[in-house]
Amino acid sequence: MIIGSLLDTDLYKFTMMQVVLHQFPGAQVEYRFKCRNAEVDPASGQAKMALAPFVAEIRDEIRLLCGLHFQEAELVYLRSMRFIKSDFVDFLGLFRLNEKYVTVSALPSGEIDITIRGPWLHTILFEIPILAIVNEVYFRNTQRLPDLLEGRRRLDVKIGQLRSEGLSDLKIADYGTRRRFSNAWHEEVLRVLSARLGTGQSPGHAAGVGGQLAGTSNVLYAMKLGLVPLGTMAHEYLQACQALGPRLRDSQTYAFESWAKEYRGDLGIALSDVYGMSAFLRDFDLFFCKLFDGARHDSGDPFDWGERMLAHYSRNRVDPRTKTLIFSDALTVPRTIELYQRFRGRCQLAFGIGTNLTNDLGYEPLQIVIKMVRCNGQPVAKLSDTPSKNMCDDEKYMAYLRQVFDIEQTS
Repeated sequence: MIIGSLLDTDLYKFTMMQVVLHQFPGAQVEYRFKCRNAEVDPASGQAKMALAPFVAEIRDEIRLLCGLHFQEAELVYLRSMRFIKSDFVDFLGLFRLNEKYVTVSALPSGEIDITIRGPWLHTILFEIPILAIVNEVYFRNTQRLPDLLEGRRRLDVKIGQLRSEGLSDLKIADYGTRRRFSNAWHEEVLRVLSARLGTGQSPGHAAGVGGQLAGTSNVLYAMKLGLVPLGTMAHEYLQACQALGPRLRDSQTYAFESWAKEYRGDLGIALSDVYGMSAFLRDFDLFFCKLFDGARHDSGDPFDWGERMLAHYSRNRVDPRTKTLIFSDALTVPRTIELYQRFRGRCQLAFGIGTNLTNDLGYEPLQIVIKMVRCNGQPVAKLSDTPSKNMCDDEKYMAYLRQVFDIEQTS
């Protein structure tokens, strides 16, 4: 059994789910799976990283996932978080995932189709564990004798780079649940990082104090290993607001205002790339600059993004040194160090490293995502500064979204 606890997911799933319970309990959604590196060989017409042979195994694991419920100790742990409300924990005490909302099928190309469709409140927790299941099923079938020695060697190199002279204030966080090689390897990586880098000691959205491991997005391992759980909002939250808000043009500001209504200044990191950076900055006015603690980068050039964020704060008469910039897009340790050296002293910094921490044993990792594509029957989409990250099944809606937010078409 790959997933043994409903806490084995990212914190932002719970923080978003609480907003859904309180503000959007009737919303209906649809999510779709995509493997970004499942290229089809022109000669054979088959995907080079075929997942179709493992459909039955993936279904079995999802069935086991749907048999889980929150344990009392897990609910106590969630209740201890200052931003989690008691009625939400009471709801989770009754919660079960329902297999009827998920369909998994094989495609002729060798790829797979996964669709999640149902009430947002009852489907939001599927994404992360299903992605972890797909990863682990794939790798345990294709790498039956994994090269753990190579994985440990690579991890040792990363730790050595992070412990270099002059980097003692550089803190990283684990964001790698969804694309990890396996749950056992994920835990080993966190135990090694915790022992050799030291850990943050204070819960928060950015970095704890103490060592160089600020924490982890994974709630189970945060509880199990005494790490700081990290996370605020994800793309699906802002995408859903395209259908839930008063009008499309105001959907981004509506999402931020609804978030502030729920958390009253806590969990104040805004995600910046659902409509691209220019559209984000147009909406992220003086009010939001002061209200939110900072912003998270997840697509486009990170150096350009950081400079634009700092300039935007300065134009709004907000001291950038009081704000946090979080970088989380396909980071490696060398890239993290470059970003740290560029922006250190100019703002507060945090870095979330995912696949490069939890799935770096020498094999090509799966670049898999599950994205919301519909809410309340209408299309929703993300228009990323990295066009390959866009995902929507309605091109007319994408064109309309670009027009409404004045976003130029990019190739």
